[in-house]
Amino acid sequence: MNRFLLAFVAVHFLLFAAPAGRGQAPTSNSVPSSTIASVKITGAKKIPTDQIIAASGLKAGEVVTAAQIQDATNRLAALGVFSAVNFRYTSKGAAIDLEFQIQEAPTYPMEFDNFPWFTAAEIGDAISSQVGLFTGEAPADGTIIDQMTAAIGNLLLSKNIKGSVTHQLLAAPVGDGMVMQFRVESLKLRVQSVQFGDSVATSSERLKDRVPDIKGQPYSLFATEVFENEQVRPLYASQGFLKAQIGPPQAQLIPDVNNPKETAVALSIPIVPGPVYSWKGVSWQGNMALPSTGLDSISDLKPGDLADGMKIEALWQKIETEYGRRGYLDMKLDAQPQIDDGTHQITYRVTIIEGPQYRMGELVITGLSLDAEKRLRQAWQISPGQIFDSGYYESRMKLLSKPSRDIFGELPVHYNDFGHLLRPDTSRHTVDVLMDFK
Repeated sequence: MNRFLLAFVAVHFLLFAAPAGRGQAPTSNSVPSSTIASVKITGAKKIPTDQIIAASGLKAGEVVTAAQIQDATNRLAALGVFSAVNFRYTSKGAAIDLEFQIQEAPTYPMEFDNFPWFTAAEIGDAISSQVGLFTGEAPADGTIIDQMTAAIGNLLLSKNIKGSVTHQLLAAPVGDGMVMQFRVESLKLRVQSVQFGDSVATSSERLKDRVPDIKGQPYSLFATEVFENEQVRPLYASQGFLKAQIGPPQAQLIPDVNNPKETAVALSIPIVPGPVYSWKGVSWQGNMALPSTGLDSISDLKPGDLADGMKIEALWQKIETEYGRRGYLDMKLDAQPQIDDGTHQITYRVTIIEGPQYRMGELVITGLSLDAEKRLRQAWQISPGQIFDSGYYESRMKLLSKPSRDIFGELPVHYNDFGHLLRPDTSRHTVDVLMDFK
């Protein structure tokens, strides 16, 4: 045992490696090699530790160098499922106990965009059988994404389906968050027909006008879900079907009517409308700047009216606008539905956190001539110290999207780009307006 190991044993020294991706050069007195007594993983939550150890390529009983441990650390970091990977080891006689300290990276739901030959579960099973550390979701990047893509490609080959598989991280078609989308490129599958599972959708003239958004287009699960969310769901919400169950879309392979040698897709959208609900009203909490009667007057809905889901969403936006006009830029609204399935009525319990009231700070203008800037300042109607009106701000920004005679008169003002920004000061409760003209 050389002098480094003797010192190591004497003081129980812990050696922390540099984060993966930063090479750790061995010092002149580092251990040439040691036997691994044990391998331990700390920080794992979703991924089984035995799988992480297997992915490292190291196991108890092996003789390794510091460089080999660093290589294993880098290999784990490159997978993409970990945002940080470090190692440390302690002496155990002539051997070492090795510990990998990991932090799991965010992962995202997967969407298989144009794979009508398989269910999502079948594709997931194919990935699980070929890719270690697979949790049912995908990281943003890393070698594991390449392995998942290859596994899907192998599944296509098993059915003699030609096409390269690609992936991209994008906003989910419904709701918040992101999804990792996999799709087959150069695929010639088009949607030949679209069927709706309920008479309300089938008889809607407005919906018929929008069907060409997906019919006749390349088959895409993502595009179909966007269609459901932007066209079908509002139709049902506006008619009081607040619990309508729409989708998921179903794709069936059929011969192409224009070319029987080719394959097309018959698309069906299942719909269970559920009952129609009526509006009962809102109970307000936390509102001080606007009385409850004032908030009620903003609504287009009266007790007993059809509970139009689109009007309900518009109500929350109107209230946010009203608060913004009074300088409450940080107002938060939490609307909790209270549904009575016996009477088919809906009420809302709305909690409002108004936050501070902001006043006008500075007006900062760049990119205009002195004369044009003077005109703009003269036209600006919120003086420093006055309550800030976000509605006025939005209307002025829309007007300034291109040179306006209402503001600049006959001055020769020209610009191609206009940028604007609010800069709030949360300690002073003022907000500066920044405008840039190019």
